Amino acid sequence: MELLSQFKLLRPSSVAEAIAARAGKSGARFLAGGTDLLTNMRHGLVQPEILIDLGGVAELRGISHDAHDAHDGQVLRIGAGTTLQQLTTDPLLRDTPALIEAALAIAGPTHRAVGTVGGNLCLDTRCQFYNQSDSWREANNFCMKIAGDTCHVAPKSDRCYAAYSGDLAPALMVLGAVAEIAGPSGVRHSPLAEIYADDGIAYLTLAPEEMLVAVRVPLVANRRGLRGLRSGYQKIRVRGALDFPLAGVAVALRCENNQLHDLRVAVTGADSRPLLINGLDALCGIALNDALAQLDKLLRKQVGPMETSITPAAYRRRVLPVLARRVIGRLIAADAE
Repeated sequence: MELLSQFKLLRPSSVAEAIAARAGKSGARFLAGGTDLLTNMRHGLVQPEILIDLGGVAELRGISHDAHDAHDGQVLRIGAGTTLQQLTTDPLLRDTPALIEAALAIAGPTHRAVGTVGGNLCLDTRCQFYNQSDSWREANNFCMKIAGDTCHVAPKSDRCYAAYSGDLAPALMVLGAVAEIAGPSGVRHSPLAEIYADDGIAYLTLAPEEMLVAVRVPLVANRRGLRGLRSGYQKIRVRGALDFPLAGVAVALRCENNQLHDLRVAVTGADSRPLLINGLDALCGIALNDALAQLDKLLRKQVGPMETSITPAAYRRRVLPVLARRVIGRLIAADAE
């Protein structure tokens, strides 16, 4: 691990100042907790000329209830600067167990004390050919994601297959979260799943001068409301702590008469973006065993992990349905208590 390269540090006190500081500066990066960005800088993966420290922007922090007319009720607003540790302890999140479990699965306690919601959601994609020292990458002729022209995972491809490995995104996606994004033109909202692209390099759809400022989770939204909805998250990793997910699954559902209803499943660690599984409405209201068998097929069809880690892609592909079944079984058992 190398020394940090030289950079200029800016410390805005508001979102507006942060966006203005970023305007027109291609070599600038936003800095939140820094647990991922600073590590990547030490490895020579990124070398920003300017770091815009968001630690002094109070409006990015905190969890609160906000009225939201579009949902005919309330939403839970989670600031992008909120620490992962706060997610695990705030009583306002009692109806979002998937989010709590995902936060607890991230790294270790010291990382969660400084790591932020926005940082984890905008986490850089990872690959065994990318997350290495500069000398290692040079010995392997670099890769498409940095200084090279070949994706070693798929040498004949014209795109990078580095995998997205954030834990919070799938949990928030199954809870119907909406991203609140600020930019030079003001604030806009987008379903969280739509801020990601299936590309290991250009994995975010945010414009360079835009910033994720919060996520909004509907509490009362008719069929999409959280009340009565069970949710959970589980992942596999090389070690039982610290490591990024090799594969992770978030599930939200309602269970009635041993049948699934309002089923939502999202996956991380397998593709270049977190993926919300399609076609789940057909699984609702049928026999549980049949629903689980069909879910296995949907996961295998829609999720395609590549050799981005030392763990074989075939294993990660096989384990995803197992994780989904485990989470669903746990939620059904809890519902029966």
